[in-house]
Amino acid sequence: QVHIVESGGGLVQAGGSLRLSCTASGLSLADYAVAWFRQAPGKEREVVSCIGRGGGTVLYGDAGKGRLSISRDNANNRVDFGMNGLTPEDAAEYYCAAGTTGCTPAAESYGHWGQGTQVTVSS
Repeated sequence: QVHIVESGGGLVQAGGSLRLSCTASGLSLADYAVAWFRQAPGKEREVVSCIGRGGGTVLYGDAGKGRLSISRDNANNRVDFGMNGLTPEDAAEYYCAAGTTGCTPAAESYGHWGQGTQVTVSS
């Protein structure tokens, strides 16, 4: 059985940094494109970053420009995600998703999802 688990969420001060981790059991994340999505209350789920199987990274949207990092730790079956300069607009539930079709902004392309981790930004 496949389980994907996000960790590292919580309360972050505005201007601070966010570090999230995605780990998995039942599959090897190295064999999948892994994306981070987020969803704020009343808003649609949006992709913020993705790392391909070969380690190539793709960043989406204005939220990511200059502020994001994403990397793999294949030895520990983990993908790490970071964001700097947080604003209240970054507050959301953050989800890790794994898919076999490569990095794409389409949520339906990812077959495995974690339960999410909440990020709150204090102003």
